[in-house]
Amino acid sequence: MLLLLLLLSVAPVVTVCEPTAEAVVMEPPRPDGFLGSPCGAGDSAASLDDVVVDTAKYVHTKTQNHHDTMVSWALVPKQQDKSESESSEEESTGEREEEIGDHNEVTCSAKATEVLAEQTSHTQTVNAQRPNSLPVPAAAAEPGLWTSQGDGEVKLRMGDSGMAAETPLTIHQIFTSTVERFGSYTALGWKEGEQQKSLNYREYYQTCRTAAKSFLKLGLQRYHGVGILGFNSAEWFIADIGAILAGGFAVGIYTTNSPDACQYVAENCKANILVVENHKQLQKILQVEDKLPHLKAIIQYKDALQEKRPNLYTWAEFMELGRDESDAPLDAIISSQKPNQCCTLIYTSGTTGQPKGVMLSHDNLTWTALSTIRHVRLTDATQAQEVVVSYLPLSHIAAQMVDIWVTMKVGGATYFAQPDALKGSLVNTLKEVRPTAFMGVPRVWEKMQEKMKSAGAKSSTVRRKVAAWAKDVGLQTNLSKMNQNGAVGHTPLSYHIAKKLVFKKVRKALGLDRCSKCYTGAAPITKDTLEFFLSLNVPLYELYGMSENTGPHTISLPEAFKLTSCGKTIPGCKTKLHNPDEEGNGEICFWGRHVFMGYLNMAEKTEEALDAEGWLHSGDLGKHDQNGFLFITGRIKELIITAGGENIPPVPIEDAVKDAVPLISNAMLIGDKRKFLSMLLTIKCNVNGDTGDPEDELSPEAVELCRRLGSNAMRVSEIASGRDRAVHTAIQEGINRVNEKAPSNAQRIQKWIILDRDFSVGGGELGPTMKLKRPVVAKMYKEQIENFYKELPTPTTPDNPLPPK
Repeated sequence: MLLLLLLLSVAPVVTVCEPTAEAVVMEPPRPDGFLGSPCGAGDSAASLDDVVVDTAKYVHTKTQNHHDTMVSWALVPKQQDKSESESSEEESTGEREEEIGDHNEVTCSAKATEVLAEQTSHTQTVNAQRPNSLPVPAAAAEPGLWTSQGDGEVKLRMGDSGMAAETPLTIHQIFTSTVERFGSYTALGWKEGEQQKSLNYREYYQTCRTAAKSFLKLGLQRYHGVGILGFNSAEWFIADIGAILAGGFAVGIYTTNSPDACQYVAENCKANILVVENHKQLQKILQVEDKLPHLKAIIQYKDALQEKRPNLYTWAEFMELGRDESDAPLDAIISSQKPNQCCTLIYTSGTTGQPKGVMLSHDNLTWTALSTIRHVRLTDATQAQEVVVSYLPLSHIAAQMVDIWVTMKVGGATYFAQPDALKGSLVNTLKEVRPTAFMGVPRVWEKMQEKMKSAGAKSSTVRRKVAAWAKDVGLQTNLSKMNQNGAVGHTPLSYHIAKKLVFKKVRKALGLDRCSKCYTGAAPITKDTLEFFLSLNVPLYELYGMSENTGPHTISLPEAFKLTSCGKTIPGCKTKLHNPDEEGNGEICFWGRHVFMGYLNMAEKTEEALDAEGWLHSGDLGKHDQNGFLFITGRIKELIITAGGENIPPVPIEDAVKDAVPLISNAMLIGDKRKFLSMLLTIKCNVNGDTGDPEDELSPEAVELCRRLGSNAMRVSEIASGRDRAVHTAIQEGINRVNEKAPSNAQRIQKWIILDRDFSVGGGELGPTMKLKRPVVAKMYKEQIENFYKELPTPTTPDNPLPPK
């Protein structure tokens, strides 16, 4: 009887949207010896060489619309009795699916059946309640393009050919395929003290399975979260994948979150288990533990426990829980998973309210990884193994896509940086690992630029002249290549000399001597920084996307990039500009299998993001040039609308000021519903190596710039609020130059102030990927902003001289 209930519960009937829909049986491709452990494997874990996964077959219905063919997936067991089938079907169209072939009956052990039946029962309970979300759909209703339910399914945006028509796969399917092809290759690498540790793909897979069994033993329920709070590590990856294999949601939590912010995410995803890095992160959870009714266990993966508590485990204790558990229950869950179901939640930074849980399906992750790989032409490990360094927050989709999924798909190696990577140790890791591809947010590249300029300023006169000559040659040569779309024409002899004397040494000093693909994304980058690295023969390829489209949507390529453009659309996806103005600027909209399922338990927010046709509206403004390159020109929510009604994107003006005045670290334009524009400015300073907080001491580059201006300032406090006349004059002159190029008087900066401290993640002004959190900054400096509009404008002409000393 339990088996019958199991079969009925995991086989929802696919119904047809249109009378002409064509039903097709598809089985995801699997290599001979497809890896894993079958349902009937018994109580002991089988070796990778001995086990074969009995992958469930899929049925999909094709329905043609004016975008692409879309597919709905459902598991269909073999030999379902016709009378049983008829009694369980509720057809939305009144027509029945044709009997579709013979399918293998699930023959799991009794224990596996009981576990899956229990999870199914729990799912039905959740469906009955449906808190804070859409009404319960009819049992046989075909999935739509989106859902706000954690246990929901969506119709995949399939195409008829090419990348969009690739067979949908689950996380387990791509992982086992990778193990089959690259099992002995290094998957993860890290340092413990001075000792290098690693896992190959075969070990990595088995460790993830053990973690999954441990999660199940701790009581992880289907469609409940496993929150992971800590810096990048092998344990982070294993917890993430283990949670997915066990039927839960992998949920990254930003390490900078407050206890209350951690509590919101954990409660929102109904986290059964929380995995924390150390005692510091553990304390955040213990402060809010009594507000987490779904929480069953906490696991600390670094350092010894400072206290023993019920349901608190070390990583070793956690892994031991599942080591001798039967494989059957886990395999039953894995076999029931479908590509169009949710497996990962990415929580937005919540700059304008509570974070939203972005639901990403198996197909979102596996398909986007494949499309990205084909677009940037990464190599399989059998040819030349790709190597990356993991250091960006894994709670962000950019880091997950690059470090976990793309790398896994090609059999690449991921090495983990030290926790203080962004405080200065990253370059050391890069020099040790020598990655073949590297992703940096703009602030990382800017910090590298500042350090290189500072070191260059201390060089001898001869060295500085050689470097300046080489940079000029490098910039002109690479701009020429760029304008020829990467075509290899005549390369001047001077370029080869500059490469030998300067460029190779710079790359080696940065640890990028093997790196042929340097990327930047997640926030705007200035043209100055792009040109600086291009002049050193290190082109930065911009990419663009968001959590809601699983990371990348456009990516620049060596043979197809333009300065300040974020490239062209990845294969299988589409871009359209909604309501373009006379200059071609419109809201950027996405279509493709990378588009998310919806926001967890937020139906209204989901409907705001996705239009009636299923296009994802980014909220960003952009335009295409004549060659199809996408340029981001602003953000709708950031758009300043002055009291006079003029629409002004702030980022270009802010970048222009930073370019005109190199002393400036951050700039934020003010002017929404105001009579004129004003600006908050910060000065480049040193950062505390332990906390990451900005200090009062000026950075070496800032000190050097001050000396050139005739200022003896050594601290930000000596400059802030106009205390240093030389610096004040230089900043005003730079702003005057920016104002001269303004397209209208309304876009001129009338007032500005230097703040007492720089923006930072810890201070709350910047998000985890260093994006400016405008609402937060506006609230923090409300008094200074209001003062702009009470006083006379900052003098800008000889007729209106600067105030006396």
